[in-house]
Amino acid sequence: MSNETDWMSIIEGLLFVSPTPVSVEKLKAVLGSLTLSEIRDYLRRLQSVYEERRSALEVREIAGGFQIYTRPEFASWIGKLIENRPARLSCPALETLAIIAYKQPTSRAEIESVRGVDSQKAIRTLLERGLIRVLGRKDVAGRPLLYGTTKRFLDHFGLKDLSSLPSRTELEEMDLGKEA
Repeated sequence: MSNETDWMSIIEGLLFVSPTPVSVEKLKAVLGSLTLSEIRDYLRRLQSVYEERRSALEVREIAGGFQIYTRPEFASWIGKLIENRPARLSCPALETLAIIAYKQPTSRAEIESVRGVDSQKAIRTLLERGLIRVLGRKDVAGRPLLYGTTKRFLDHFGLKDLSSLPSRTELEEMDLGKEA
């Protein structure tokens, strides 16, 4: 290939067909002759092309890779087309997930001390959906399991990494982080 547009189109096609974020290293393994730096450059150019076109699509860096998404401002239109919506998380599951995301690694007992209620069902749901995983065991009596989030969690919530989570100050500004 000699044409830069061809490489960018190939990368776009790879991102389009992948159901999960594609790492730069995985793209390198597929493309072969391009360097990691060249691949990153084509990804940046592709992002710029979408922005300049004011496309309904965007290339996001998510969970250690890149993926094509629709822009949030088109969600209502897309929602009209798609009838099978993914199952939503219950409030207890979301609350449990937030605690794990901010306090990881954390044990069930630590989660329950924050929530004040049994969290076994919520933890099981989050494990089944692949949003959390067991990271190991805490080095205390009883050796409880420690939980943390997964790449699927980052992907599901559109986060580049855990540092993309809102800070306590940002949550308070949205009236979400205040003590009850």
